[in-house]
Amino acid sequence: MARAWLHLVPGGRDKAADRLAGWHEGGYKALGVMERHLGAADWFSGSAYGVADIALYAYTHVAEDGDFDLSAYPGIRRWLDRVRGEPGHVRMDWRP
Repeated sequence: MARAWLHLVPGGRDKAADRLAGWHEGGYKALGVMERHLGAADWFSGSAYGVADIALYAYTHVAEDGDFDLSAYPGIRRWLDRVRGEPGHVRMDWRP
């Protein structure tokens, strides 16, 4: 939610200022859960890249657009690199 308001909605930072702290609190809780999981596994879908990884990557790789700081999450950063390295990975800014 934070990314949408901060990155996509004109004037979103001002319009959502009263909700931003709550979004960040919930987002950082989710990042903590993800980081703990990645402390024991390379992937969210078991022993190989799968649908859960694809779904979680969608928002996580653009978390900084929502003012989330991923510097304290080394497991998440390594996982993001692994996902980007998967065959057939297509960046969001790709154009034919």
